[in-house]
Amino acid sequence: MTDQTTRLDTAFVAGATGATGRALTELLAPRVETLVTLTRDSANGESLHALGADEVFVDDLLDPDGLEMALAGVDAVFSTVGTAATQVHAGGPYVDGEGNRTLVAAAEATDVDTVVLESALGVGDEPASPLAAVFEAAIGPVQAAKADAEAALRDADVRHTILRPGVLTGSPRTDDVTVADPGAKLWGTVSRADVARLLAAAATTPAAADRTFEVVSTPSFPDRAVDVDWRLPRRPDGTDVPVQVV
Repeated sequence: MTDQTTRLDTAFVAGATGATGRALTELLAPRVETLVTLTRDSANGESLHALGADEVFVDDLLDPDGLEMALAGVDAVFSTVGTAATQVHAGGPYVDGEGNRTLVAAAEATDVDTVVLESALGVGDEPASPLAAVFEAAIGPVQAAKADAEAALRDADVRHTILRPGVLTGSPRTDDVTVADPGAKLWGTVSRADVARLLAAAATTPAAADRTFEVVSTPSFPDRAVDVDWRLPRRPDGTDVPVQVV
């Protein structure tokens, strides 16, 4: 990677078949030279290539085979993996926890520059809004798994950014969100498309390095927001990609 503040040559997306992961894959595809996506099912290969993936790696983060090989030469790893609602109370291990810890360890072992992790509001020990109590009641085991993954990422020798969004929606991207430090007690909703934009920009935004953020869009909390100049990656040739709000 020749310019860590604006460019990524190779990116790796775990969870690319989920709604946030798909939006992230589409956003990164024209901005990196090589985009690798991870899926557990080879049947997803065609759809991921259609989204813009250059390579599709088939593996399971809970039982990996060759993950470090897939990460060799990767600049940034993005994780949007998550447990299906129907599996939350089925018992672990959860990909949100053990799977992400495995991914972080592999990234560290292969000298990946940056890991960007999608977590959730209410994860961690900071003061939280009532929404965190709702999340804890609904998906408590997964929240605990996400906390373990966050801790592993902070302990790893790798640049990182962690985003904790509120209730995710399928609404169009707005580029108008409140991003705050942990403990800001945000609550509300945010579109997966807006989260995807922040995930993509986190790897090339200097002010996002080694930080954790809470994220919502509705309602907004401008008085709690932090001032971050989010910078989406530029093409490997240094040119920008027109931003389309979708």
